[in-house]
Amino acid sequence: MKSGVRALGVAESYRERRSTLAGVVTRASRVTDGFAYETCTVGGTDATDAIADLFSALDREDVRYVFVAGIALAWYNVVDLHRVHDEIDRPVVSVTFEESPGLRAALRAEFDGEALATREELFERQPPRERLSVNDQTVFVRSVGVDAGKARDAVRAFTPEGGRPEPLRVARLAARAGDELRREAADS
Repeated sequence: MKSGVRALGVAESYRERRSTLAGVVTRASRVTDGFAYETCTVGGTDATDAIADLFSALDREDVRYVFVAGIALAWYNVVDLHRVHDEIDRPVVSVTFEESPGLRAALRAEFDGEALATREELFERQPPRERLSVNDQTVFVRSVGVDAGKARDAVRAFTPEGGRPEPLRVARLAARAGDELRREAADS
């Protein structure tokens, strides 16, 4: 992949009712050249809209891929990868970093009624996870708008070391810092 190809990484950090989402534009060469912030509701259903809003706020036509750290942000705020792809017209790749039996049992333990039905239906529509070895580490990838081979190539191209793609690594740091700043501002 050419070093100038850019990806938007989206990660989150939360402590209370609002989650801070950070969007970071990073080149395959590891140069970061854009940041944006958004919030979504912890335990809500607005993460998909927040990701689309992050992309719009950046106004970066040069972004070729969108990486999302996970599929259920902010305590089961399930991301609709298909809708994000439809709204921003870019391939969307969700990357998770731990093996798990999935969300079904956790969703059923935490929600019931319409809240459960909404999350289960949304989760069931998402593509399955694929195990991927990156730099001797294992990640799990879902992709929409790009075939599985190109998604694997993109994850590897943006992961120069370790198992976390650089756009997601930097976005996670930015989200934590943004969340801390938001918390300090609320306390003062």
